[in-house]
Amino acid sequence: MTKKRRVILVTDGDSVAQRAVETAVTNIGGRCISRSGGNPTPVTGIEIVDMIKSAKHDPVVVMVDDKGSSRTGQGEWALYEIANHPDIDIIGVIAVASNTQGVNGIKVDFSISRDGKIVKGAVDKDGFPKRGNVLYGDTVDIIERCQVPLIIGIGDIGKMAGKDDCEIGAPILTKAMEELISQNSNKKIKKDDKKDQGC
Repeated sequence: MTKKRRVILVTDGDSVAQRAVETAVTNIGGRCISRSGGNPTPVTGIEIVDMIKSAKHDPVVVMVDDKGSSRTGQGEWALYEIANHPDIDIIGVIAVASNTQGVNGIKVDFSISRDGKIVKGAVDKDGFPKRGNVLYGDTVDIIERCQVPLIIGIGDIGKMAGKDDCEIGAPILTKAMEELISQNSNKKIKKDDKKDQGC
């Protein structure tokens, strides 16, 4: 039986976002599928799965991007294919806010604000907390059709008026990734405890 690869999905992939993702992945000691970067996503979900399988270790971070389209574009289809692949274990999704009109949005479990604080609801493109827990972005609607354990909202990665600049280590995105890994580890510990108790 093949061990499932642990994956983090990030719903942004333009050149600035890609540099921020690569910086944050280095910070957490993961592996980045740089070829998934692009605006829109230049490869299919199945092609990305093959790249994930060849990565040296987990967690593997993948970018998906619809280039501002309100429709289901290349990034969302790639996300769907990856998230629903039997060999992939999604740790969570970092849902990136944008100003795209005509999207449904996605309910987030919590968000990381531009100041690096955990907030209960969603944030906008600039990373400011907003009312409610629905985050609006161009590559997030399809998440509703995927089984993912955790969705963290974030502003425009690598930007947010310099707060997430890769020159300072992409701290906001790094924190979002660290939170996903931490919460995933806590869930595994709880599961193991239940096994020990005969549950």
